Amino acid sequence: MKSLKLFFIDFHNRSGLNILTSTIIARILSFFASWIALQFIPSFELGLVIYAVNIISFIIPISGFGAPQGLLRYGALLNTENEKYQLFYFILKRGSLYSILLIVLIFILSPILSNKLNDVQPYLITISLSILTLFLLESLKVFFRILNQNQIFAKIEITYNVLLVVFVFLGAYFFKEKGYLAAIIIVPLITFFIFLNRIKKPLKFSNAFQKPSFSFWKYSFFTGLSNVTSQLLIVLDIILIGNILLNPEMVTIYKYISIIPFSILFLPRAILTTDFVSLTKNYSDKIYINKYIKNYILLFAIISIALLIITFLFTNLILGFFGEEFVIFKQSFRVLMIGISSILILRGLFGNLLSVIGKATINYWISLFAIIVNLISNYILIPKYGILGATITSSIIMWLTSILSVALFYFYYKNIK
Repeated sequence: MKSLKLFFIDFHNRSGLNILTSTIIARILSFFASWIALQFIPSFELGLVIYAVNIISFIIPISGFGAPQGLLRYGALLNTENEKYQLFYFILKRGSLYSILLIVLIFILSPILSNKLNDVQPYLITISLSILTLFLLESLKVFFRILNQNQIFAKIEITYNVLLVVFVFLGAYFFKEKGYLAAIIIVPLITFFIFLNRIKKPLKFSNAFQKPSFSFWKYSFFTGLSNVTSQLLIVLDIILIGNILLNPEMVTIYKYISIIPFSILFLPRAILTTDFVSLTKNYSDKIYINKYIKNYILLFAIISIALLIITFLFTNLILGFFGEEFVIFKQSFRVLMIGISSILILRGLFGNLLSVIGKATINYWISLFAIIVNLISNYILIPKYGILGATITSSIIMWLTSILSVALFYFYYKNIK
């Protein structure tokens, strides 16, 4: 327990409590924004919006060719603040261009992406604009992280989510689903410009600046791609439910019974968001890394057991918050909670550690394998069991990929000197 106490002290010294607090507030506000949308937007139209948003959400990680991921790792390894500024300026300009090209590609492919739910195409085209706005915001957040200014990162998170709640309320109340879409697109851009003035140096390059090498873009793209596949695992159930059951209302049901399980993932994200830069700088110190792993697993094993007990005891109360019609899906909710515990304890940590040691491609292949299993299983189980079939598949895959992440991390890490 003494070691765990030191773990908390180090976390606090890196402004971890700021990030944890902001993440909790952000999750609550994001949850509230989704609840507001449910109150003012009809289920059918909301289901179409959710379907479109989830398609775009798994593309977001490769916006800018994955440049924010490269900025995080390679920026953490740079020695001077000036070098970090130069890298940030470069990826901001180059990544914006790549993001615009991706939006154009989605516009062209939108008839294919919405072939079974034709009504979703205009929503899909509209929401694709968020690829650029979210890229800008994510790049700025990462930049403050590599400068070790976690307090500003925390303020960005809170500001973004407060604005999101306000704009979702106004948009959904007055303009229904169109206002909801507008809020998702505009709020990241507004937040970006609010905090852009915290940049101390002018947006220009020095003569000594060396453009990122091929290894930077390879790492960025594959890390982004692994995030795409990981995100796809989260949204794939929604996409397949929409395509197999052809019922937007079932999409809405699944979205809301999964909000709390997936929202819990803010806990490991807050810890690893705080510690990623430190882990990257010390990745070759095996005593430091192994001690970190031990403390992390102990902490989240305790948290996972507590969460499972609470959510199993109060399932009806939790789902009843959304409406009595959600309570009948309590078995699906519990199955998801069991799956999420594997990410809390193992996958969140070891997936990040693989990126820390430069093996982002491994995360991609693990997630790609999981997607193949997911597709096969869901096409078998969803027609038979509906939403429960999707949650069973997800839970099994979460545990499977978590165990693979652990095994492959240690396989590669043993060769690092």
